[in-house]
Amino acid sequence: MEPSPRLFIERIRAAAAGGSPLRIRGGGSKDFYGQPSAGEWLDTREFAGVVSYEPSELVVTARAGTPLAELEALLAGSGQCLPFEPPHFGGGATVGGMVAAGLSGPARASAGPVRDYVLGLTMINGRGEALTFGGQVMKNVAGYDVSRLMVGALGTLGLITEVSLKVLPVPVAEATLEFEVTQAEALRRLNAWGGQPLPLNASCWVEDAGVGTLYLRLRGAAAAVESACRTMGGERADNATVAPDWTLCRDQRLPWFEERGERDLWRLSVPQTAPALDLPEPPLIEWHGGERWVRAGASDAQRLRDAAAAAGGHATLFRAGSSPAGTPRFAALPSPLDRIHRELKRQFDPAGIFNPGRLIPES
Repeated sequence: MEPSPRLFIERIRAAAAGGSPLRIRGGGSKDFYGQPSAGEWLDTREFAGVVSYEPSELVVTARAGTPLAELEALLAGSGQCLPFEPPHFGGGATVGGMVAAGLSGPARASAGPVRDYVLGLTMINGRGEALTFGGQVMKNVAGYDVSRLMVGALGTLGLITEVSLKVLPVPVAEATLEFEVTQAEALRRLNAWGGQPLPLNASCWVEDAGVGTLYLRLRGAAAAVESACRTMGGERADNATVAPDWTLCRDQRLPWFEERGERDLWRLSVPQTAPALDLPEPPLIEWHGGERWVRAGASDAQRLRDAAAAAGGHATLFRAGSSPAGTPRFAALPSPLDRIHRELKRQFDPAGIFNPGRLIPES
């Protein structure tokens, strides 16, 4: 028997009528992300399964509760993948949660973010109405791009029930180069390489015992990867040995992250060309300089937000450690963006029942 969204619709209508908040949840792998929310759990895992998959068309459609690992295994069987490398955070991640969180892995700077691969979706709004946006083709310009609006909304606008995604072939060749360099030199090289026709895919700079190392992953045509390895220098790592480390990097489980202890984990999103910032400690740097992870105490929050803003970016309290409950996770939106966000919330969820306060504070 095919799963039906009817039970979701009935429950959402009842919650809206009674003003009872709902916490939308798949596998719970990202419960830590965003402001804590109240309400009864609305579990999506029973609404799972791949609806359609056309490898020749590079399109897959899956229900929101589909395990992300299951979808990726299906794609791998046809030599395809989700190029943005969505994190799993140890397991339990679902397709709906992947879209709702909008988080990407190491390849994001080169392959693009989650929203670039969302072709269309179906959802249930706060009135209990089933809505469909976008489609299953690469080019779809009819109406507003609500499909991508749902990416990163953390379930505050509605319940995603089904998603159509663009997929791509797994790159033919891959190599990882290692360079022992300082943070400043790593940023300089990344900026210089970014202006050249190189098959850059992912990067990670981290300092261990005072020694900085830049890891650079190349992906693409075999000839392009081999040519880059010959001209860029560095030490070439064994693919079988280093591949698990890129997966650990994707899920923030490298030793650098595991050594965080009780400190908070902050993510600073800044322009790739931003120089080394004044931070409590040397960061772990990804996305060719655009993403900088910092382990810090609760007293460093304003310093980190100020540093990110001065560089033209913003700071997010990604995982709380020592910070007290109620500490803002996301940077405050300036006017008129804050007004637009709140108005969108009112239009999609007039009763305010979906994940209240998880993305923006309740007014």
